[in-house]
Amino acid sequence: MKIKPENILNFAPEIDFSRILTNPILDIAARVWENDRYEAFRICYRSMRVIDDLIDDRKEKSSAISEKEIKELSQTIDNWVKGMENNIATDDFHGELLRVIAEFKIPLFPWVRLAKAMKYDLHHNGFKNFATFLRYTEGAAIAPAAIFVHLCGVTKGKDKITPPAYDIRKEARELALFSYLVHILRDFQKDQLAGLNYFAFDLMSQNQLNLNDLRKIAGGSKISPKFRNLIAKYHQLASYYRNKSRVRLDNLRFHLEPQYQLSLELIFSLYDQIYEKIKPETGLFTPSELNPEALEIKKRIAQTISSFGTSETSKITKQE
Repeated sequence: MKIKPENILNFAPEIDFSRILTNPILDIAARVWENDRYEAFRICYRSMRVIDDLIDDRKEKSSAISEKEIKELSQTIDNWVKGMENNIATDDFHGELLRVIAEFKIPLFPWVRLAKAMKYDLHHNGFKNFATFLRYTEGAAIAPAAIFVHLCGVTKGKDKITPPAYDIRKEARELALFSYLVHILRDFQKDQLAGLNYFAFDLMSQNQLNLNDLRKIAGGSKISPKFRNLIAKYHQLASYYRNKSRVRLDNLRFHLEPQYQLSLELIFSLYDQIYEKIKPETGLFTPSELNPEALEIKKRIAQTISSFGTSETSKITKQE
């Protein structure tokens, strides 16, 4: 179906973004979808948060996790995944999740990858090297992003729903890594004070830093040049995936209807807004410094929608 220029943003004026500016970025972006697709995203995202929070909340406690706890939590995760694989609901919410997966033809691999990452968290306190971290992101970051990209590409017919023809993991990867690295830099202080660390030990060691150094800086100690070098390295990595994701999104948009294109543009733009605030040479790396205020977010959303509408209308006009 050919899209007319005047219909490019016919869904956007109905959205009151001012009421959701404190929501996660993926949730803000999915608001441009129709209700049933948005609710499908919310259910999938919530299911992933349940498992992620189960592990993070336990790791944030001061006491060490016993072998017995590790075994019990691992079994809980395994049972959760097996229930999905066998299409057997363990509770009402699980049943709703299975319904959404069937209706929108979502593959199970994102939840399998997430479970693997969460079990890694149970058995490890960090990442030996950046390569290990990248494998971890397959579940922690790329998996939820793949579900989002899947829902962007699902098409509805009269009697059936057709999944996207593209590889959702491949199309989601760079944007997920850019977003996740920005997340890590933005949440440095909060994570460290909660006993969580997402910086790879090999990159820390290259800058002669250890966990105690990071915890002291998060607690207010003077920021050393070594720490700024570490932040600069992660900022550089984020920049690499930022550029790769920009190219990926520009190519992917030709496969998607405008509102799904726009949702991905909002994700990129809102994480880019945080990325722009990260200053390795002069920053303090606190939440107040790196978290945009509500008015800033609102303005960025408006700018993204405006520029998207202009570019899409221009593209269609040229094709005509």
